[in-house]
Amino acid sequence: MKYPQVETAFFIERPNRFIAYCLNQRGEVITTHVKNTGRGKEVFVPGAKVAVNYAPSPKRKTDYDLVAVQKKDEWFNIDSQLPNRLAMEGILDGTIQLPNLSGKIIKYKREVNYRHSKFDIYLETSANQRVFVEVKGMTLENKEIGAFPDAPTLRGLKHVEELVEAHLEGYETYVLLIAQFEYLRVATIHEEMQPELAQRIRYAQLNGVTVLAYNCQVTADQVKIKQEISFDIDQPFEDPNL
Repeated sequence: MKYPQVETAFFIERPNRFIAYCLNQRGEVITTHVKNTGRGKEVFVPGAKVAVNYAPSPKRKTDYDLVAVQKKDEWFNIDSQLPNRLAMEGILDGTIQLPNLSGKIIKYKREVNYRHSKFDIYLETSANQRVFVEVKGMTLENKEIGAFPDAPTLRGLKHVEELVEAHLEGYETYVLLIAQFEYLRVATIHEEMQPELAQRIRYAQLNGVTVLAYNCQVTADQVKIKQEISFDIDQPFEDPNL
C-alpha cells in the first residue's frame, strides 16, 4: 500500500479522536483527519514527526489524513482501514500463510455476515473448506512487544465468541493481528486493558480458533506485510500509557 501524496509534518495536539493539528514544513498549521480512533497516547506526543496524506475533496472537512507517526525513529502506521486490505492481499499472494488451509482459494469476499458479526474475510477452497478471518490492526508497542487492543473493544469480544461458534459448525477460523510497525519480537493481547478479551482468546485457542500475527515494513508513505511474528497470549505487557 502506497499513499499518493504524503508529506511530513509535526504533531501539535489532538483535540478529539477524529482530528489533529499539525505543523507542516511550510510553517502552516493544518487540520488533519486521524485515521484511527484509538488512544495512541504513546505516539501522539507534541513535536512527533507525522506523515499526512493530501486528499482534498468537496465532501471532506479536512484536506489531509494523518496516516503515520514516528516513534524512536521508526514509523508506525495508524490507518485503521489499512489492515483489512493488507490481510486480503497477503493471503491471496501467499505472504500470509493460514495454517490448516487445504487446496487453492477459489472464492473470497470481504465483510461477510455471520450471526451477529460481520467478519472481515471469507474464503472457500478447492478442498471444500469454508474460512473466516477476522483482522485486527495493532499499533501499540513497548520493548518490542506488540499488544492489542489499545482501548476496550466490545466488537472484538463478540467477534471472538462467534468465531468459536463458527468453528464448531465446521468453518476454519482465524484472528489475524496486523502489527502496523516493524520492530517487534512477539505479539499478545493487552490483558490489563481488557481481561475479558484475553480470557476469550484463550478459550478460542482451546476450541480451534487460530491466532496469527504479522508485522509490516513501514515508511512515511508505504506499508508492506513483512513476516509472521510469534503470538503468545501469556506474554506480559507493560502499557506505557497506564
